[in-house]
Amino acid sequence: FATVNDRMKLVKTLSIAKSAIRHNMAKDLPKMKTPTCIIWGKNDSVTPPNVAEEFHELLPDSDLYWIDKCGHAPMMEHPEEFNAILYDWLQKRNF
Repeated sequence: FATVNDRMKLVKTLSIAKSAIRHNMAKDLPKMKTPTCIIWGKNDSVTPPNVAEEFHELLPDSDLYWIDKCGHAPMMEHPEEFNAILYDWLQKRNF
């Protein structure tokens, strides 16, 4: 919430998003060995759910979780559910 309401943080966030559009990471993802928790909104129209499935397939050690009735920012739209998923994942992974 603070990020989208702070002009400088929002500008930086949009810059990162534009960079992600310019750089397709598909060839890089299989090289990433870090355990990854992917939490995605089922109704994301900015980065559609098929992208989450592709990331999950390409990342060698990932888990994919969906949040219903959620768009592009699950951590802001459904913070309690997002945090519960992440907490459980961290516990499962012994982090």
